[in-house]
Amino acid sequence: MGEPITVFIVDDHAVVRHGLRTLFEAAGDILVVGEAGSGGEAVLLAADLAPDVVLMDLIMPEMDGVEATRLLKQQSPRSQVIVLTSYHDDEQIFPAIRAGALSYLLKGVDLDTMTAAVYKAARGEAVLHPHVAARIVKELHGPVQETTLLYGTLSAREREVLRLIAEGLHNDEIAARLFITERTVKSHINNILGKLQVTDRTQAAIFAWRQGIMSS
Repeated sequence: MGEPITVFIVDDHAVVRHGLRTLFEAAGDILVVGEAGSGGEAVLLAADLAPDVVLMDLIMPEMDGVEATRLLKQQSPRSQVIVLTSYHDDEQIFPAIRAGALSYLLKGVDLDTMTAAVYKAARGEAVLHPHVAARIVKELHGPVQETTLLYGTLSAREREVLRLIAEGLHNDEIAARLFITERTVKSHINNILGKLQVTDRTQAAIFAWRQGIMSS
């Protein structure tokens, strides 16, 4: 047996944390290395613990799970975040995923699904509740005609940058790939966001996949 998967549990309800800890301890190869009852506490502890997987509640006092996920990923980029919540509305789903969450599960999933999600997250594989997956697919299959018109406003260079954004490259990597400066990359990205009428690079990446340019 190899090293156990380290897990960090974030939930403002002690009974939920206790239940998850008991579940994972029974698995044998999952080690709970810490717990937090708030988003702020989670961010502070994660920097030291650097767990393989984080179970993150979304609705918590002071700092919610979305903000905690964003800051936690900055502190411990290698940690994979599984959102575990009772909510599957758009205002929770998309911000959580944009913040860096890998998987999105609803409380009440069976024990096998929960442990399987942890194993998969440790390998970098996502697990999405069917309701959440359906919403993401619907978003990706949005109005084609409108997106085609917006895509047509991009220059050839902006289309290259958009493709690289959708591949997950950072600004410095895009600059190196296209032999341009990071400042120029930032300028192109600002233009892309404006022309596509989106607010961030995650939405631009979704646009690219929806438009089909990643399979062309």
